[in-house]
Amino acid sequence: MPTVTEPASRTRRQWLQGMALLAAWPTHPWAQAAQPPRWAAAWAVGPDLFVGVLQAPATATDRLQVVQAHAIPTRAHGMTQLADGRLLFASRRPGDWLLQLHPDGRAHWHWIEPDRAFNGHVIASADGRQLYTTETDLADSQGLIGVRDAQTLEKIAEWRTGGMDPHQLLLDRDGSLVVANGGIPTQPETGRRKLRLDHMDSSIVRLRPQDQGALAGQWQLPDPRLSLRHLAWGPAVAWNPSQRWLGIALQAEHDLAEDKLYAPVLALFDGQRLHTAHRPTGAPWQGYGGDISSDGHLFAVSCPRADVLSWWQPPATPNALARCLRQDAQAGVYSLSNPSVIQPLQPPRAPVWSAGTQQVLQWPGQTAIGRSDHLALDNHWVQLPPQL
Repeated sequence: MPTVTEPASRTRRQWLQGMALLAAWPTHPWAQAAQPPRWAAAWAVGPDLFVGVLQAPATATDRLQVVQAHAIPTRAHGMTQLADGRLLFASRRPGDWLLQLHPDGRAHWHWIEPDRAFNGHVIASADGRQLYTTETDLADSQGLIGVRDAQTLEKIAEWRTGGMDPHQLLLDRDGSLVVANGGIPTQPETGRRKLRLDHMDSSIVRLRPQDQGALAGQWQLPDPRLSLRHLAWGPAVAWNPSQRWLGIALQAEHDLAEDKLYAPVLALFDGQRLHTAHRPTGAPWQGYGGDISSDGHLFAVSCPRADVLSWWQPPATPNALARCLRQDAQAGVYSLSNPSVIQPLQPPRAPVWSAGTQQVLQWPGQTAIGRSDHLALDNHWVQLPPQL
């Protein structure tokens, strides 16, 4: 979230001031018969941080509307919706809380156990009875998956991820968990400062929940300075329809600015092979894929430092590379709606909604939905199903 300063801690007075701001926030009703799109999101207004539900306005020249909001003490990152309508938000840096918002507006906080830190993402198990959170063991900086009761949020088990800095995770159709180990040594007290980048060990791992989180596979890219971070399921693999493409947004951590400027922003995994996508000549994405999604045919990767939303076609034959079909300009484009977070077992068939520092757009079609210049969204938001 490039426009927001992340405080290491916030005072109760600042938090109450944020609640006062929230009470004065203008909202206005949707002016059409059809229900407007809504998203679970995390955002900031100046120094004040919030999570909740945003809604498309009546016209593209109006601002996003705040339907539900809750002031938070530190940065939120990833979110999901459970089958009963509850929303879950995970914190990051310092990563010490989960927040559960009920449909009736009630909030349930859960603070992490000693010597652990949340890494910003949470999903539900296939049966909805448990939650999986990416975490770090502060004693040795190694990655963990926290297994939690979906009602109480209490931890009932934890599994090692075989690396450092586990970030996003998704369920696969076979019941396994796919996890992106970002591989960057960090500690919550250092904030954004990254430690010992020459020791990066980013990877994609597969864990088996049915076997107490046993490690079933691990894959790495040849370039150790590419951090694998955000995930989305895409279309079926052309030569193996039982497998789906997994898209991974990359963030480059090279020492030389030139290496970072032209680094790839997308990797693809077909269940066996992990590889980076082909980078078009002269495409300076500045080595930063902010978020990733798929419309069921192509992958979309937001590149906020280059003000570009890039679109990628998976390869049609083994050993080929994904191809960038186009690059669409959008100022500060960051958050992409990602259906894989809520419905990981279903093919992605929903539109992709991208939010930048000025506008919200619907894809395909690049249709303007509303203005987002009054708030700064975090990396992610999740489109919510229509209300009954």
